[in-house]
Amino acid sequence: MKSFLGRVLSTIVGNIATLSIFGILLFLLIIVSSINSPSPTVKDGSVLELTFEDAILESDMDNEVSFFDLSTPTKFYLQNILQAIEKAKTDDNIKGISLKIENFNGGLTQASDIRKALEDFKTSGKFVYAYSNNASQLSYYLNTVADSVYQNPLGGTLLQGMSSEVMFYKNAGDKYGVDFQVIRYGEFKSAVEPFFRTDLSDENKLQLNSLLGDIWGNISNDMAKSRKINPLNFQTITDSLYSYIPEVGLKHKIYDKIIHEAEYEDILFKKLNLKAKSNKTNGEILAKHTIGIKEYYNTYSEDSNSDKIAVLYASGEITEGDGFDGIQSKTYVKAIRDIEKNKNIKALVLRVNSPGGSANASEEILFELRRLKAKMPIVVSFGDVAASGGYYIAQDSDKIFAQPNTITGSIGVFGMIPNAKELVNNIGITTDGVKTNANADQLKSIFNPLSSDAEKMMNRSVVLVYEKFVNHVARNRKMTFEQVNKIGGGRVWSGTSAKQIGLVDEFGGLNDALKEAAKLAKIEEYSTESFPKRKESIEELMDKLQGNNIESKIKKELGTDAAKIYSSLKTMNQQKGVQARLPFDIKTN
Repeated sequence: MKSFLGRVLSTIVGNIATLSIFGILLFLLIIVSSINSPSPTVKDGSVLELTFEDAILESDMDNEVSFFDLSTPTKFYLQNILQAIEKAKTDDNIKGISLKIENFNGGLTQASDIRKALEDFKTSGKFVYAYSNNASQLSYYLNTVADSVYQNPLGGTLLQGMSSEVMFYKNAGDKYGVDFQVIRYGEFKSAVEPFFRTDLSDENKLQLNSLLGDIWGNISNDMAKSRKINPLNFQTITDSLYSYIPEVGLKHKIYDKIIHEAEYEDILFKKLNLKAKSNKTNGEILAKHTIGIKEYYNTYSEDSNSDKIAVLYASGEITEGDGFDGIQSKTYVKAIRDIEKNKNIKALVLRVNSPGGSANASEEILFELRRLKAKMPIVVSFGDVAASGGYYIAQDSDKIFAQPNTITGSIGVFGMIPNAKELVNNIGITTDGVKTNANADQLKSIFNPLSSDAEKMMNRSVVLVYEKFVNHVARNRKMTFEQVNKIGGGRVWSGTSAKQIGLVDEFGGLNDALKEAAKLAKIEEYSTESFPKRKESIEELMDKLQGNNIESKIKKELGTDAAKIYSSLKTMNQQKGVQARLPFDIKTN
């Protein structure tokens, strides 16, 4: 008895100690975050250095809140990067930009936005130089904006084009006795193909080839044009992996010069007209005249105006719920209503970067946006992906902007109910039960195959949601049902093709959408305000402590591929009800 009481007391004491330590850490976090570090300054004759080693975020919604990371969440986003480059264009203290981008940690449309900003910067007559040791393909896409591209002798760039790989689960289901009962509308709605096929369908191959062809055509032509290389020759260079060996890449105009980094620093030193000192190296002097983009942004303050444009960031999968992981319907409905109540907000820009998800949650969000549109202009800006549900929620807007490389469309829906009866039977588990009605056991148990009635009902539900989706698009895009249906069927399009067939209005990034919103709202001076509003970090952290981030643990212990499989299975389990979801992910590097 004493031993038992001793164990109980030690457990209580241990818990109290843990909570005390945690409380002290949180207190220190509050104190540290309240201390303002001194603002950096820009010396005359400085160079703005861009590396983009940190993930490029678009809003507070992209910040991860973790018990193991008590640092203050970043407040530096894509919009701030673009603003800083624009500011540097007219800043007399900034003489040029140095690109040292090796592993660009952002999406393709983010790279396009930054590349466009750099091209605009060059119109000032200031220089842009680039240096790399080992650059990813997307990093090189940015580096090609430079007047000169310098390369380390023992590095290289892996220019290799684009590919897509899809993982299939049918054989695993057959082996272990899981039947993925799939109902879909649209021959191109391939999100469920991995569960009933072992390879790509002809329709899926067609849309993937078209999509990758458009995207690679856009970025390869940009790179070839900047490097003054014939587009056909650039494809040969890519096919042959010539850029991987510096001397071969130099021969084919991928690089301008092969030098060591210290030599590159000497070039910048001379370009900035800096003076040598006997007690300091050129590199030490140059370092004092080099400023990172985040530090540069903090050297000036943005104007604050009473008229505002709200930016609603919709990033991630669309689900039903109230939280900050992805696009949870209740959170976004509340955010839209908060925007409506704010008298200073004159327009809304909806920034979408989503593969879709729950059709019901998408409809909830769209309904609230329709009500808001009666009171103010709504302009949509598409990021890397705005497909299925991501495209669905954009259908009450005045104008839709996309990048040529945006993945969009996928107007189609599906439903899937896994049946694991054979699986549990094979390991000696059986199930039995009673029911009051013919279909009382349907659509809620994974141990029952779909009855004919349930299958008919699911088919009807999928068709009804698809027709509603098409009608939304037809109304907003000023098309007939037949016109939308012809380009629907679940097919995914690049931004280039989407503009040609009328699914988007203009090419442009977030800045273009903001300017259009201001124009429609008839305001000239404005500031922006981001939505949804997240909870305070500590409050959100306490919410997260109730659960564990299993995916992060799997990634740490077993690697990225294992985490990807877990994520796919988790997504499959969450696909309750009819789904409007993108069938695949595209990676550029």
